Amino acid sequence: MAYWLLKSEPDEWSWAQQVAEGRDGAEWTGIRNFSARNHLRAMKKGEQVFFYHSNEGLEIVGIVEVIREAYPDPTVAPGEPWVVVDLKAVKPMPRPVTLAEVKATPALARMSLVTSMRLSVQPVTDDEWALICRMGGL
Repeated sequence: MAYWLLKSEPDEWSWAQQVAEGRDGAEWTGIRNFSARNHLRAMKKGEQVFFYHSNEGLEIVGIVEVIREAYPDPTVAPGEPWVVVDLKAVKPMPRPVTLAEVKATPALARMSLVTSMRLSVQPVTDDEWALICRMGGL
């Protein structure tokens, strides 16, 4: 079982919108970077994902779960290489974990959120996951 982090601009798709989708979840569309696409392809049903608000907030605000593995992105022309996964909200972070806090934590210095800041879909190690959950009050 792997862990992940997905970035979303809250004015495009917010945590509140994700929660409003309920148990049926929502497609995670719009990925147009090959590295991020490959991470989406690697996601397995049941894996947990940090939901990160980028541009505004700059913080991990919740946890979502992969409920459907990668399939062709319905927002693009047939044959294009982009994929989506379906996600449902699991729970909010009791206390959002900010990018500043992540950067200030030596044990997270190698986290993709710090080293690959522009990548919108990132892997998270078991140790990073556990530490951020503790930082967020889980």
